[in-house]
Amino acid sequence: MHAFDVLGDPVRRRILELLAIGEQTSGAVTATIRAEFGISQPAVSQHLKVLRDNGFATVRPDGARRLYAVDDTALREVDEWLAPFRRFWAPHLSAMATEVARGRRRRRLDAARGATSQEETE
Repeated sequence: MHAFDVLGDPVRRRILELLAIGEQTSGAVTATIRAEFGISQPAVSQHLKVLRDNGFATVRPDGARRLYAVDDTALREVDEWLAPFRRFWAPHLSAMATEVARGRRRRRLDAARGATSQEETE
């Protein structure tokens, strides 16, 4: 299965988001996915298997539990595929970072001016 076929499913993307936070038990993943998507435990297990079989997740036994984590193997392949397209959004992200920095600076200056005005009126 192609990496984008795997990532094309919203359930699998959500599972990866959960795993990106940190290692999760299959029970914890299942509980969250069942609550959010209303699918059965066997369906969640199948999604975990697809992620595992395609290099997006690893599993390790811990007693009776199974702990899942992100495997970056397939994600590196996705990253390499996306590399030529970064030029389309990189300038926009840089511009946005500049605007965010300007906004922070403006708020800091406004706060400093406000504190100075407050001191003058007291």
